[in-house]
Amino acid sequence: DDKAPRGPVMAAPSTLAELQNRAKRDPESYTPDVLQQVRHYKSNVDIFKLNPSQDAPQLGELINFLSAMVPFYPKQLEALPKEFVELLNEHAAVMNADLRQTMCRALILLRNRDKLQPLALLELFFKLFRCPDKPLRELLYTHIVSDIKRLNAKHKNNAVNKTLQNFMYTMLADENPIASKKSLDIMVELYKRKVWDDERTVNVIVSACFSPVPKVMVTAVKFFLTAEEELPDSDDEEDNRPDYLRLLHRTEHLKKTKKRKRALEDALKREHKKERRQNKVETFNFSALHLIHDPQGMAERLFELLKKSSERFEVRLMVMNLISRLIGIHQLILFNFYPFLQRYIQPRQQDVTLILTYVAQAAHELVPEDVMEPVLLTVANNFVSDRSSPEVMAVGLNTIREICNRCPLAMTETLLRDLVQYKSYKDKSVMMAARALIQLFRTKNPALLHKKDRGRPEDGDEEVAPLEYGAVAVADHVPGTELLSMYEELKAKAAAGEGEEGEDPVGDAWETASEDSDAESEGSGDWVNVDHSGDEQPAETAPEDAIKDTVEKEERLQRAKALTATRILTDEDFAKIRELQLKKKLLPSAGARSDVAKMEQDMLEADALLPTRKKQRMDKEARLASIMEGREGRGKFGARKGRINENASTTNKEKSKKKNPMMLKYKTETRLNARSSSMDRKRRAHAGRERDRRMRK
Repeated sequence: DDKAPRGPVMAAPSTLAELQNRAKRDPESYTPDVLQQVRHYKSNVDIFKLNPSQDAPQLGELINFLSAMVPFYPKQLEALPKEFVELLNEHAAVMNADLRQTMCRALILLRNRDKLQPLALLELFFKLFRCPDKPLRELLYTHIVSDIKRLNAKHKNNAVNKTLQNFMYTMLADENPIASKKSLDIMVELYKRKVWDDERTVNVIVSACFSPVPKVMVTAVKFFLTAEEELPDSDDEEDNRPDYLRLLHRTEHLKKTKKRKRALEDALKREHKKERRQNKVETFNFSALHLIHDPQGMAERLFELLKKSSERFEVRLMVMNLISRLIGIHQLILFNFYPFLQRYIQPRQQDVTLILTYVAQAAHELVPEDVMEPVLLTVANNFVSDRSSPEVMAVGLNTIREICNRCPLAMTETLLRDLVQYKSYKDKSVMMAARALIQLFRTKNPALLHKKDRGRPEDGDEEVAPLEYGAVAVADHVPGTELLSMYEELKAKAAAGEGEEGEDPVGDAWETASEDSDAESEGSGDWVNVDHSGDEQPAETAPEDAIKDTVEKEERLQRAKALTATRILTDEDFAKIRELQLKKKLLPSAGARSDVAKMEQDMLEADALLPTRKKQRMDKEARLASIMEGREGRGKFGARKGRINENASTTNKEKSKKKNPMMLKYKTETRLNARSSSMDRKRRAHAGRERDRRMRK
């Protein structure tokens, strides 16, 4: 008898998918079949080259199959990836869209398996952006970004990066606008992802700002103006803030009045808000602007394009913004830019608030006063006059304040004293803008103000002298080190036995009242000296007051310089300096002016120039929207009744409502209700309602 086979005989694979599945499991057994498909592929390629524009579905299937077989037959299929690249280089422009996308997917698969070098493939994909095929461009964009990110994952691959970035100059100057736009989008995306965030990338994008293609130029300008998407969060600032509650507690030994309590609370809020503003991290992409090799040349070229531009007004505004930011950050000299903006400074001009922002943004200390003075006069004449509305006047005053904050020498005494007269204007926004201008010049140049507007200086302060044109204020010591030196001096005296035992050398008291405060304390609300009884010891004066009384200001500065030069300050020292400085600000002397923080910012928001206005009354639609928002999650009518948990047990009162009336006929409560008068029933009902109302609260 013939022996029957023990298992079924496996038939030959009928499709390429089945052959691919079997060849992956047993490559050696199916080598002849795979080589046969390679011969089919070569014959189909020869037919394809005769007419590259025709559809070739069989060639696409063979390309998919062979690209999946390359890892399993590395020697037999070694030259296959290069053949794919050559076919695309020669015939991509006229090739069928489906076949072209199939070949690109095959190359991406081979690149992901490290069967292709990145440079040759990436340069090919950048050239394929010229093809009028939107799905293909999206596929290539995603792969290029992810592949470059993968190349720089562990460390910066400078060889590949430098070659590709140099190649990008060619792509940005390409005749095809779609290819140059996509190449620029890739560079911007890689910069935002912190992959290509070096100066070479930034300067390649700078060249795109002068592209003749409007979309490319607008994208490049937006790159320098937009904010970074992700910024590191700083959680350490909370720990470094001074302990305001402890400082408030130290003043409890003084005579308590409501006025003094309100003044202290307001001072604490102001200092807290000021510190938050100073520690605020700017969210704008200034790092890219600082990496530009030639900012002066870039600003001049952009200004020449702006003067000849016929683009939409929104595009010209973006170019104005970029030029002004370049001038402000790098302190460039571009005198013709200010008269150019001066033509647009009219109240009826479209987006005039943005133009005023750009004017203030472009001002800095190296701009001569004869260049900025006409701009100030134009703003004052066109905006700050009785013919203008209060909103326009407030915007004009705020603009002048921001310009003078960056370029104080542009203001003249005549113009300033004229603008200061609006400090008592009937409109609140104009009044606040004028007073903010006064407050600015109290710290910048008080000599320009009238004597009554300068305010009383603090003890030991000298008259503020403005810096001349081009001069720079150089600090020779760390501010606040004089307070630290006297604190440590008194602490050393206390440790040596000269101070009182068990007392803090600084003392809980901080008496800063002047000598005549006793005579004025009844009506003025100033700090007063408290008389101590025989059992109490007078509180020690603060270290700052002790040195004010015994040491001149010059000697204090010498001590601060010596301490800065001979000692390395630690974090604890800086924390103590901030605490002592804040304590000095919270308890000022009588009539002393408050400090104004220096607000030197490269970026200026247009909202900073808008007037302060009261909250407008809502119309009917806004009120209804607010009402409906408050009703979310609430029942349809009235207050919420019933149990919170529907599965919980019920009360006896609720159970009695479901009982048979004959069961409740002889109940004591029922008998009392039957015998009681109508007034008694009303009283009990009223008491029950009151009890329910109290329980609901």
